[in-house]
Amino acid sequence: MEFIIISGLSGAGKSKVASFMEDMGFYVVDNMPAPLIPKFAELCMAGHGKYDRVALVTDIRGGHTFDDLFESLDALRDMDCAYQILFVEASTETIIKRYKETRRMHPLAREGEPLSEAAQKERETLKPVRQRAEYLIDTTALTTAKLRGEVLRLFGDGQEAHAMSVNVISFGFKYGIPIEADLVFDVRFLPNPYYIAELRHQTGLDEPVRSFIFHYQQTREFMAHLESLMSFLLPQYVAEGKTMLVIAVGCTGGQHRSVAMTRALAEFIRQKGYTASENHRDMTRA
Repeated sequence: MEFIIISGLSGAGKSKVASFMEDMGFYVVDNMPAPLIPKFAELCMAGHGKYDRVALVTDIRGGHTFDDLFESLDALRDMDCAYQILFVEASTETIIKRYKETRRMHPLAREGEPLSEAAQKERETLKPVRQRAEYLIDTTALTTAKLRGEVLRLFGDGQEAHAMSVNVISFGFKYGIPIEADLVFDVRFLPNPYYIAELRHQTGLDEPVRSFIFHYQQTREFMAHLESLMSFLLPQYVAEGKTMLVIAVGCTGGQHRSVAMTRALAEFIRQKGYTASENHRDMTRA
């Protein structure tokens, strides 16, 4: 079981880190009281793999000392429950700026006291937790996308591609472009099976239609360009922190050319190691 304790400074980005880990398949619990951690770990260990990736967020909201946390961590070791601590921090100037932007109260702030003093007090209080941490992330200069990339690097098990799902949609332009599309490709320049009597009532999922479309040189050349473009774009979207990419491929009616190209593109994307689904929106329309 992978058991991660997320702690760190208020305003440093613990909530974002927790949400990224949840997207990666971790079962995340925010602000669990420290004395309950061993019992929770016991339940997870008895879950027969149901909770094999767990992340718990604990911070200054749970109290001004961490004696209870350290006692709970010692109990985890006694239970042979391996754990690791991820500590998230940022510069005091960055934390002050973030609190001013959100207009939230720092958990240690007192009326009339400068925010810098509250941040420094928290930094001193959390020093023992930081010293025991296996992982440190300083978010001072990190964008949201770069922070997500760092979390993926630490806990993604080399499966960064799985952090983004790709949905490839075929559609007919006469029914409108899918509003959720990030990328739209028009394949109406390809030879149209609609004008072949024996192919008209088939779809791009049928082999005779697919063979007809890919028989032409322009189809094969376009597919090669499309594969080259996807090989470049997909890692860029992952690095930027995108979790869902929708690619729409359109022809006139959404029955033949766009369907065949969508199937081929989705297969290529899966071969590149990404999670890809396909949806043929207008294939069965009259």
